[in-house]
Amino acid sequence: MSVLRNLESKLAGLVEGTFSRAFKSEVRPVEIARKLTREMEEHKVTSLSRTYAPNEYAVWLSPADRRQFEDYEDDLATELSGYLMEHARRERIALVTAPAITFRTDDRLRLGEFGIQARMVRPADDASEAPSQGDEGHTMVYTASERLAEPLREPDHRRGSAKLRYEGKTAVLAQGGGVIGRSRDCDVVLSDQNVSRHHAEVRPSGGSWIVKDLGSTNGVKVNGRRIQGPQSLKRGDTIQLGTARVTFEQE
Repeated sequence: MSVLRNLESKLAGLVEGTFSRAFKSEVRPVEIARKLTREMEEHKVTSLSRTYAPNEYAVWLSPADRRQFEDYEDDLATELSGYLMEHARRERIALVTAPAITFRTDDRLRLGEFGIQARMVRPADDASEAPSQGDEGHTMVYTASERLAEPLREPDHRRGSAKLRYEGKTAVLAQGGGVIGRSRDCDVVLSDQNVSRHHAEVRPSGGSWIVKDLGSTNGVKVNGRRIQGPQSLKRGDTIQLGTARVTFEQE
């Protein structure tokens, strides 16, 4: 089981009893986890002998999304911190302290939008070579406008499970879909160097499945045609990322 899948299982147990209510929100804990690791990777700083990453992360949510998480916010922050520590260990990234995750509300955000502010803060008595960004944190807002255009609905179990075939392997996607890329925290990890660390996402949308480019360098093609936005998928479609090819299957 991948680290991300393990986190997903922990979160499902964490919110047992409120799981269905919470996941009516367009912001999902596993999505936050993925974006936190992206921010960690994007804002690494290399010193003389080590590569450091931010150790404080503020997650900004819309008022509606914040309410969905309020019953288990502290436990969620603990799980996300542990996930970031494991990611840093696997990627040989140094942290001056354990990652601290805090949740905040921003009235300007809509349902399904969230921001992450990452910064590196050295303890007052730390004389290491690690740089300190202090209040000069990085802020990135993630939007899901194409999701917001869809009515919120319970999962459509008639849609059927989906699989991705690649490099002689088969990955069964979770109900919420999965991310494809070179990073080891992706659900489908490709070895092609032309593939971005977090290249594309395949996820359910309404009664079907779609693929979406996550801002990759080389783009995404479906059956040889480059996509400009979310693209619906049908059984047997070929998704090309860099020079790698992934086949979409649906039961």
